[in-house]
Amino acid sequence: MAGSVLLHPFDESCTTQTVNTARIEIHSLDTLTLTDRQFLTGTKEGKPARIGGELRLPPGSGRFPAVVLVHGSAGAGAGEVQWSQELNQIGVATFLMDCFTGRGIVQTITDQSQLGHLAMIVDAYRALELLSKHAQIAASGIAVMGFSKGGFVALYSSMRRFQRVYGPTSVEFAAYIPFYARCDTPYIDDEHVSNKPIRLFHGLNDDYVPIDGCRQYVERLRRAGKDVVLNEYPGARHAFDNPLYQPVRFMPDAELPNRCRREERPGGVIINLDTGQPFSSTDACVTHGATLGYDPYSHAESVRAVTGFLKAALPPSN
Repeated sequence: MAGSVLLHPFDESCTTQTVNTARIEIHSLDTLTLTDRQFLTGTKEGKPARIGGELRLPPGSGRFPAVVLVHGSAGAGAGEVQWSQELNQIGVATFLMDCFTGRGIVQTITDQSQLGHLAMIVDAYRALELLSKHAQIAASGIAVMGFSKGGFVALYSSMRRFQRVYGPTSVEFAAYIPFYARCDTPYIDDEHVSNKPIRLFHGLNDDYVPIDGCRQYVERLRRAGKDVVLNEYPGARHAFDNPLYQPVRFMPDAELPNRCRREERPGGVIINLDTGQPFSSTDACVTHGATLGYDPYSHAESVRAVTGFLKAALPPSN
């Protein structure tokens, strides 16, 4: 209910805060579970799946701009809820996707092969299609924002090649907002992305998904004339915007391909450039162990940057 008082999920002292959510709707949507190779070759013969999402509408009437929130490898949780509250506060609806539960997955931190990053792009497109038909959502004002694994989705859902095969035919995302996304695998035609703005956010102390790959990809996109900005936060670790990760937490079993040099080749194959063979999570370059840590300053700065950007990039409610 608008203006209701709710216990803050991250405050151990149980202080309260006002939440600007007027209505919550639970939606299901049909999608596909694809392997990376199936996705990259454009097949639509994957395993059918039904997943869910929570639509949070801010107070008011008419049509609202909206943001699809795509979770990371830990599943939907505290970080996405926090962002939903921030966005509702500025009059933006949110659709918090759950790509895991409907597929019987709890987390992919320790085994990314359960659901590929690419497969979740199909989920994001289906969410866009669903929201574009909602009576209270402005179809031309739907952005996508994701975190880690979901950040990859928010970034690469901008690729024209993927949009042509899996995206809705009459609508596209109005903006792309990846947080600490993995950008270190070149894909065929990956410089041919949407002309809509792309805004990346990344911590310089991220040992889970190092920033270097995104710096290189952003530079290639800039040379291609795209509207892309990489916001860098000194001292910030992975999940710097998620208050759940305080104090800093080390995850020894987290699967990391940071040392792997990979590239897509024709036929939808991701090649390990050091072996010349198709990449596998069992390759010697895959290691384990990463740090997650909340950073209040970087979080606050990213909230200011994202909300300011969305106020300018998305149409106001009407």
